[in-house]
Amino acid sequence: MAAAEADREVPSALCSEISEFLNFSAKDTAATWLQVSDLPREVYQHLARYVPQIYCKGPNLNPKSEELLAQLLLQSPLEWYLCGEDPATGLAKLEQNNQPSQLCGHVFKVGEPTYSCRDCAADPTCVLCMQCFLGSVHKDHRYRMTTSGGGGFCDCGDAEAWKEGPYCQKHEPSISDSSQEDPLAHLSADMIARTYNVFSIVLKYAVDMLTWEKEDELPQGLEPPERADTYYCMLFNDEVHTYEQVIYTLQKAINCSQKEAVSFATTVDRDGRKSVRYGDFQFCEQAKSVIVRNTSRQSKPLRVQVMHSSVVAHQCFALKALNWIGHIIRHSDALRRILCQVGLQKGPEGEHSLVDTLMLYDSKMWKGARNVYHQLLMSSLLMDLKYKKLFAIQFAKNYERLQSDYVRDDHDKEFSVTDLSVQMFTVPSLARMLITEENLMTTIIRTFADHLRHRDLQGRFQFERYTAQQAFKFRRVQSLIGDLKYVLISRPTEWSDKLREKFLEGLEAFLDLLKCMQGMDPVVRQVGQHIEMEPEWEAAFTLQMKLTHIISMIQEWCATDERVLIEAYRKCLSILTHCHSGFTDGEQPITLSMCGHSVDTIRYCVSQEKVSIHLPVSRLLAGLHVLLSKTEVAYRFPEQLPLSELSPPMLIEHPLRALVLCAQVHAGMWRRNGFSLVNQIYYYHNVKCRVEMFDKDLMMLQSGASMMDPNHFLMITLSRFELFHIFSSADGRKRYSRENANKDVVQQNNTLIEEMLHLIIMVVGERFVAGIGQVPTSEEIKREIIHQLCIRPMAHSELVKALPENENKETGMERVIDNVASFKKPGVTGRGLYELRPECAKQFNLYFHHYSRADQSKAEEAQRKLKRQQGEDTALPPPVLPQFCPLFASLVNLLQCDVLLSILGTVLQWAVEPSGGHWSESMLQRVLHLIGMALLEEHQQLENSEEEATFNFTLKISRPGEAPSNSASILALLETLQNAPHLEVHKDTIRWILKTVASIKTMRERTATTPVADHGGQSQEETVRDKDKAERKRKAEMARLRREKIMAQMSEMQRHFINENKELFQQTSLDELEASTSTSAEHSPTCADAALVCVGPRRTRVCERKQVVTCILCQEEQEIRPDGRAMVLAAFVQRSTVMSKNRHRPLPDPEKYDPLFMHPELSIGTHTGSCGHIMHAHCWQRYFEAVQAKEQRRQQRLRVHTSYDVENGEFLCPLCECLSNTVIPLLPLNKTSNSCEQPALAPWLKTIGQQVKALHSAHRKAKPTSADCVDTDSEPDCPAPEGFRLDHTPMSPYSDSIKEMLTTFGTATYKVGLKVHPNEQDPRVPILCWGSCAYTIQSIERLLVDEEKPLFGSLPCRQDDCLSSLVRFGSACWTSGCLSTVQTHFIRLLAVLVPDPLVESSPCILEVDMFHLLVSVVLAYPSVQCLDGSGMSVDAAQQHFLQLLTVAHVVQILLTSVPVETTMEQESGGAEREEEEAVCRLYNTLRTHLGSALCEVSSGWHLWRCVKAGILPYLRAAALFFHHLNGVATPPELHVLGPGQWEALCGYLSLPCNLLQLFHSHQDLLEPLLQGWCSNPAVKQCLQGSGTLISFPRESNQLIELPDDYSALINQASSFTCPKSGVDKSRAPTLCLVCGAMLCSQSYCCQTELEGEKEEVGACTAHTFACGAGVGIFLRVRESQVLFLAGKTKGCFYAPPYLDDYGETDQGLRRGNPLHLCHERYRKIQKLWRQHSITEEIGHAQEANQTLVGIDWQHL
Repeated sequence: MAAAEADREVPSALCSEISEFLNFSAKDTAATWLQVSDLPREVYQHLARYVPQIYCKGPNLNPKSEELLAQLLLQSPLEWYLCGEDPATGLAKLEQNNQPSQLCGHVFKVGEPTYSCRDCAADPTCVLCMQCFLGSVHKDHRYRMTTSGGGGFCDCGDAEAWKEGPYCQKHEPSISDSSQEDPLAHLSADMIARTYNVFSIVLKYAVDMLTWEKEDELPQGLEPPERADTYYCMLFNDEVHTYEQVIYTLQKAINCSQKEAVSFATTVDRDGRKSVRYGDFQFCEQAKSVIVRNTSRQSKPLRVQVMHSSVVAHQCFALKALNWIGHIIRHSDALRRILCQVGLQKGPEGEHSLVDTLMLYDSKMWKGARNVYHQLLMSSLLMDLKYKKLFAIQFAKNYERLQSDYVRDDHDKEFSVTDLSVQMFTVPSLARMLITEENLMTTIIRTFADHLRHRDLQGRFQFERYTAQQAFKFRRVQSLIGDLKYVLISRPTEWSDKLREKFLEGLEAFLDLLKCMQGMDPVVRQVGQHIEMEPEWEAAFTLQMKLTHIISMIQEWCATDERVLIEAYRKCLSILTHCHSGFTDGEQPITLSMCGHSVDTIRYCVSQEKVSIHLPVSRLLAGLHVLLSKTEVAYRFPEQLPLSELSPPMLIEHPLRALVLCAQVHAGMWRRNGFSLVNQIYYYHNVKCRVEMFDKDLMMLQSGASMMDPNHFLMITLSRFELFHIFSSADGRKRYSRENANKDVVQQNNTLIEEMLHLIIMVVGERFVAGIGQVPTSEEIKREIIHQLCIRPMAHSELVKALPENENKETGMERVIDNVASFKKPGVTGRGLYELRPECAKQFNLYFHHYSRADQSKAEEAQRKLKRQQGEDTALPPPVLPQFCPLFASLVNLLQCDVLLSILGTVLQWAVEPSGGHWSESMLQRVLHLIGMALLEEHQQLENSEEEATFNFTLKISRPGEAPSNSASILALLETLQNAPHLEVHKDTIRWILKTVASIKTMRERTATTPVADHGGQSQEETVRDKDKAERKRKAEMARLRREKIMAQMSEMQRHFINENKELFQQTSLDELEASTSTSAEHSPTCADAALVCVGPRRTRVCERKQVVTCILCQEEQEIRPDGRAMVLAAFVQRSTVMSKNRHRPLPDPEKYDPLFMHPELSIGTHTGSCGHIMHAHCWQRYFEAVQAKEQRRQQRLRVHTSYDVENGEFLCPLCECLSNTVIPLLPLNKTSNSCEQPALAPWLKTIGQQVKALHSAHRKAKPTSADCVDTDSEPDCPAPEGFRLDHTPMSPYSDSIKEMLTTFGTATYKVGLKVHPNEQDPRVPILCWGSCAYTIQSIERLLVDEEKPLFGSLPCRQDDCLSSLVRFGSACWTSGCLSTVQTHFIRLLAVLVPDPLVESSPCILEVDMFHLLVSVVLAYPSVQCLDGSGMSVDAAQQHFLQLLTVAHVVQILLTSVPVETTMEQESGGAEREEEEAVCRLYNTLRTHLGSALCEVSSGWHLWRCVKAGILPYLRAAALFFHHLNGVATPPELHVLGPGQWEALCGYLSLPCNLLQLFHSHQDLLEPLLQGWCSNPAVKQCLQGSGTLISFPRESNQLIELPDDYSALINQASSFTCPKSGVDKSRAPTLCLVCGAMLCSQSYCCQTELEGEKEEVGACTAHTFACGAGVGIFLRVRESQVLFLAGKTKGCFYAPPYLDDYGETDQGLRRGNPLHLCHERYRKIQKLWRQHSITEEIGHAQEANQTLVGIDWQHL
């Protein structure tokens, strides 16, 4: 209550406060200050006196008066003192003399678009604001667009941030610009001194107040003259408690409403603190204790302080003062420079400077205070390059302390001063200066390592039992890695000795960190039982992922300087050696011998000992080793490298174990170790980690193997794979297979052998890294892309995901993609795809090292299929490989060493004599691949080398085995295998191998003898190829014969079946015949020359025919008859504003609203749609009851929504699952008697008039008259006209089940249309049914026009069925209601056309939609006609109604839709002369009735054109209506678009082509009616502009126009503030695509209550009810996502119409590619909306994706 009063009295209070201070003069105060000796004391006294008088005067702050008074009493004197004159002129002078800075420095708001150039930015943090971007060169480059999280500023003008184009047009430095001069040179010494004084006092005051910790007293010199006893209970923000907890607690503690609590919580969240109570100490202390008690149960309590009001007042002004300083320094760089000096100046005894004090106190301040001083630092220190450097040094000195504070603080990074690191560390010159002078790199790494204290006995990190607190801390600490990344992101171009020294020092610290990771999280294989607790593995991988880029960047730094590289290599090697010496897990030495070679190694089994997948030290060394080769350091300074100290077996030991672990996991040996291990293996190979994990392990094996005897390397590998015993003895496998009949073990060993062979393929074949193979750097990425596209064509985003990103989030794909792939654009759905260029397919390697098993099999299948299509053989030989670099050259010898040949021979031997599953085809495939690789190697050497080729693989495979076993040679085995029946698949490969061997032999012979022309090899190949072709031809021929034989058999069986079931087939043909004749009958006129007419006495007669339909539930057939069982159509009725011309008309009160007349603006209608599936009524009832029962059971079990709401009568169609909420009964055509003699318009009107009078009196008699109103009826009872039986009660022609369904559908339409509870007795039920019928026809007619389709024949049958059912239902619904009610409706409807003195308040002709009136009047008339026994047919009535309404509509159009003439009078030929004259006559008649309200129009051509265009939609809708009502076939002209539409329409409706004949031929009759219409006073009011005028034809509504470039939308949304809270930037700005309103979605501030309901809903949901009658289409701007909403519980997300250049949407704006509007997709959304299919679309989406059902759509 107090709050409300305080608010109300503001104005008077304000006046009194201001009047109190009126005699205060800022100028005088400033003058006094200029005289005094102790200025700080004076200013403090002034503040002590005035601040408590302005701020914090009561429970409700009053920002307006505070602003005014603070400006007047506090800021003004300071400005006067500073300028020494009137601040207005003084500051303007400063601004004039100022050289504006080239730095833009625009600070980003939350959600504002930022742009980064992928070609020119030094790193991804360099961004431009929209204005600078549009004025820069980068808009034509490859740019990335994101939305800012707030904070951060535009880097335009910073030369170090951009490789080119650092300035936009606005910030381009002028030529005369001497930016080197001191900005203070322009100021007088006096001015400098005064500025210095002001800034030092104000800044010190602000810092003192913001870092003040006492709650009840003030700093010295600020004590107020008189002290009040008022306190505030101040609630502070934290990131632990949720909104809900805070709201609940506040309601309890201070007894406020939910709404107030929400507003408090929002402010606390935004500003970081808020006073929730004002009063004396006791009163506030009590609230504090309640809050603390309530929030301390699960976690630490909310922070609450009781603070004296004067302390709060000074803190408020301190923030204001900082804002004021920020505002003042904008006027001049000189002032900014002085402020920087003041801020960074150390105290007299070397105490902290003011800026240091603020930084070190940062984590104790509240959010609002932090934001204000961060903004000030950004606009001062960071905008002045000299002081930015000094500030960076201070920041680095305090770095460790700031980070420790941040780790303990619970606010997000963006509110911490540590967030400023990105502004300094990303500037390359600053970063290097901080590394050399402040040793920043080492500081960051040491700080990071200090925070991870959990180690095991060997000193490795241990993340095992991580508490929530430690996990939180771990997440916090990761920001340090981000800082390290910023520091390293730009590589130095030249090195100083100091930089080398400090970098290597930093590297040492980094190696210490890696040493703690080497071997962490070791695993031991579980044997026997499954592991009980899944071990913690994520933390270690998170650490690895975060460090991946750092490790890569450190290698890149090393690569730029030879001395650094050599030193780094040494240090890394010594750390690795040190790690190894600590890891002797009791490993005994053993000697292995095989094929005459022996090697000493240790006994170690991966499947029994500890093994770890984390080996960062080994991997860093592998990277450096490759760099030695790439930079050629290894060849130039071999003496400086410790290569002789290397022990290759030691180097390969741990990486090999990791690879064996992966192989054993694949082989299923580690199943019992649970998912944690599977996940580790997955990430080890995953694109995010593999660059510094799997890839480097492979490199390490290559490095080790290149320095070892290949036989030794292979023996150690066999031993680690635990396969040595199988291959070491000649008959080993036989012995082994006898021992191990265990199937599992055999399977495991097979997989292990496959994996081991794969590893050898990779070690020899992966040469695409520069430094290992002689290739350019781009080759690696090219090869990745080729192999991804070999699996299938891919979208751009999929490719990007499959490629590793560097520290700049770049994959380097765009540079090479066009060489290897071609782009295919997308259609209306789907996305653009890259397809591999055919010439790249020969680079395909089946054993590409980054393929997962699934990828490999998909790629193999795709490539074989491709080869089959091109008619080649399906062999997939290994591709030709580049040469190794010299350091790795010896790897080739692996392919021809004895151990490998022995392994290959053994596997081939098994394949020749397969012994019960002890070998596998994949194994053989890998062996063949290895043989192929060796042959290609030899082939290349022969081609390239001048001297004798050392590689002689062909010779070795031709030699048989040694004496004891005398096994066959490999070549002989291959020839045997070529004909083995069980190896069909590999024949092509073996054939390719033998062919290659032959061609190598000829090459060798040729080099041995004199070089002869190359014919031999060719011819030999050719003969082989010819044989191939012949063989293939033979096979194809056999296959064809086999196919033909099968087909012949099938057709024989079919004939046999038909003969046996003759009668069945005869029946169908009869039915089919009947059906086909009936359809043709519908579309052909009965007699050849008669035109088709669908209304009136000349109506074309329709031959009766049976309509038979099948129920989808019981599959029974049923004829549709009025007295038969009811058949129904599943339907969905919804309110709609799709055609609305006025969305802002308030929704009527459903209880009192009379919907009889539809206003032409169609502000809200009821639309009925159907999926077209038919059921028996009783089948449907059973089905629906089952759905209800199921729903009740489900509700008891779990409260989740389904995609349909059973309580509202919704269900899914049993066949197509389309959302429905009622059923329409199917009815037969009405039989109408045809009488030849039909009255003309005049006698007919007279008869109708008499009938209506008779009905009036009958209705009066039926009403019980009340006593006071004696029936003194002036008019005597009208006698009923002849044959009109008032007492006649017509019989309903329908069966009970049909009647019940008529009621069901009528009630459903009424319930939805008015949003009321169902009531079948309500007199408005028939009105809503007619309205729905008219509205649906109108919306379909508009749809056909918008899609440029003909009126008939182009509708899908579901819409056609729905329309005919709806119209026939409309013509029957009068039978199910109260007859007199429908008659009353008819009388009121007719009164609009034919004035009736007994009907009050008829609407004027401009307030009625004529088509709605036509439908209602025609469908209501049978209620009157049924009493008429005089033989007057319905046909005549229909025709007269149509003609009357057509005239009325023409008048309506002439009154509202004639624009002022713009064109010259067009001479039309004689053809339309009479129409033009007639329309002029009618228009002038109207002008005589209405006078000046109508403007003068002389051109008849112009008028006739307006009438024709305006009335066309009405005529088309009428044709649809009468076609379905009377079932007359439609004229062929209306089945196509083209000329003659008008004549065909008029003819079909039996109207004259010149519609004005209707008026002029009955002029004497219609003249008085016309006068009556025009004399209604409402007509004149409408024309003079009081009502809304709708002009015809009504334009189709469209969704709003969207800008072509998405960033324009983002920009619009970033400047949108929440309409309720005013200051807040909306978090989820959402655009309504129907009306263009921007809404603040998904936030507490904008929740509202819908009428009559307690539950609050979000802004979008509320808007759908106001704008779309419950259906909404929105674009969530920051997510680039379309949102469909229907009602409160239904919604789904839909693909946005914005695509990037690659034809993909970017939901969530994650990729940041520029987006542009795709008009086809937007049209598709518009079509869904116009078809009323949004709700259906949501239903399908929710059925398909159950997670959508769980979302609380109503809160959006």
